[in-house]
Amino acid sequence: MTERSSVADLAKTLREEVDRYSPGERLPSSRVLVERYRVSPVTVSRALAQLAAEGVVVTRPGAGAYRAEPSGPAKPAPGDTSWQEVALSAQTAAGPVPRSVDASGVLVTLAEPPPGVIEFNGGYLHPSLQPERALAAALARAGRRPGAWNRPPTDGLFELRAWFARQIAGPGGEGGPTGADVLITAGGQSALTTALRALAPPGAPVLVESPTYPGMLAVARAAGQRPVPVPVDADGLRPELLAAALRATGARVLVCQPLFQNPTGAVLARERRREVVRIAREAGAFVVEDDFARSLAHEDAGALPPPLAADDPDGVVVHLRSLTKITSPSLRVGALAARGPVLERLRAIHVVDQFFVPRPLQEAALELVGSPAWPRHLRAVAAALRPRRDHLAAELRRQVPALVQAAAPRGGFHLWVRAPEDTDEAALTGAALRAGVAVTPGRPYFCAEPPAVHLRLGFAATAGTAEITEGVRRLRTACAQALPHGAGGGEPAPA
Repeated sequence: MTERSSVADLAKTLREEVDRYSPGERLPSSRVLVERYRVSPVTVSRALAQLAAEGVVVTRPGAGAYRAEPSGPAKPAPGDTSWQEVALSAQTAAGPVPRSVDASGVLVTLAEPPPGVIEFNGGYLHPSLQPERALAAALARAGRRPGAWNRPPTDGLFELRAWFARQIAGPGGEGGPTGADVLITAGGQSALTTALRALAPPGAPVLVESPTYPGMLAVARAAGQRPVPVPVDADGLRPELLAAALRATGARVLVCQPLFQNPTGAVLARERRREVVRIAREAGAFVVEDDFARSLAHEDAGALPPPLAADDPDGVVVHLRSLTKITSPSLRVGALAARGPVLERLRAIHVVDQFFVPRPLQEAALELVGSPAWPRHLRAVAAALRPRRDHLAAELRRQVPALVQAAAPRGGFHLWVRAPEDTDEAALTGAALRAGVAVTPGRPYFCAEPPAVHLRLGFAATAGTAEITEGVRRLRTACAQALPHGAGGGEPAPA
């Protein structure tokens, strides 16, 4: 049976079954349909797309397919909301200035791809790598703790704060923070938002690595701050350019990811670590250390350098990290660590924004990291990420050599690749999605004009090496269509 006939047959079957659902009711997931009808994910995706085009179902990215609402009386004309353009503008002495909050760079990694699409754009572990059983057990134990549903301290449970402090300080622990220096936050993004709001007023420059995490750029711009790029190379942030940027802008904040930087995977070189902190200290600036990937080291990473905050008696470094990336998108528990008067500022903004992180979530996090399952999970993830990384790198070299790879990182979830000159980034990412693989465009990672077209390709959200091989095969098809002169090249993988 051909692919076209199987799509038509499945569409006919689903068209008959939809009548059993109420308008607005969700259809079974694509995975369920694949198993039920023994067809490929692509067949399911195309059948649902056909029904959507007919108006039988509606598809919602990240949510699934639903029976369409019946057509009824015409809806009333929408009201006039143009007045909001003025109300949402920033008011200055010269009048209103348009202001926007751009979440597109964040949403590209949060949105679930359509059914049948391979997820090279994911920012979280594949469900098979998440500690679901350990999380469920921890949450059950946490729910039985005395007072588990009472209001927690606004700074967070002290036992959890102390645990994070020990992780930051490392084995010695003499120069690092204590539990009293830590605030529990609702994940890393929340910690980053609190830090930037505390450290820089609206209109102020904030120095950022270039390229850098789009979610951080979105936070800064939403707060009215001005991100200023400081380039990174294979050894991380370049200290001489940091010093020049501090002199030129008068900035008082630098945000950096010294370990497995997103998106390049770079690790800040040993000789640069003290230099970065020294330069910031002499300029009277804070260093916000986003240590998001410390738990995401691969099994060949070797000994990791300690956090910048592990030896920071002067309180230059504001450190943040989270349990989310290494566990589940829904375990939104993170930490902020700081010393000196800045801690009071962070605490005040944290309380105003959040009150506190729900106690059951904190109790579950404590149960999880204190259980024997925790070190086993860390080892299992480290062992699983390395072959996925190596396989993706090898398949790209074999099938799509036109995409030039940066050095493969020994931690994190992604590879950073550069496309040939004159590549249309939007055309390439669109062609990839049509071919059945979602990739992350590089443009949102730059706060100024990017030097080249890049893609960030993830391997942690995939089911394994077989899916990676298929994903690269689909990417090769897209490159043949979208790269200049069809510069995909390489050896095609078997379908």
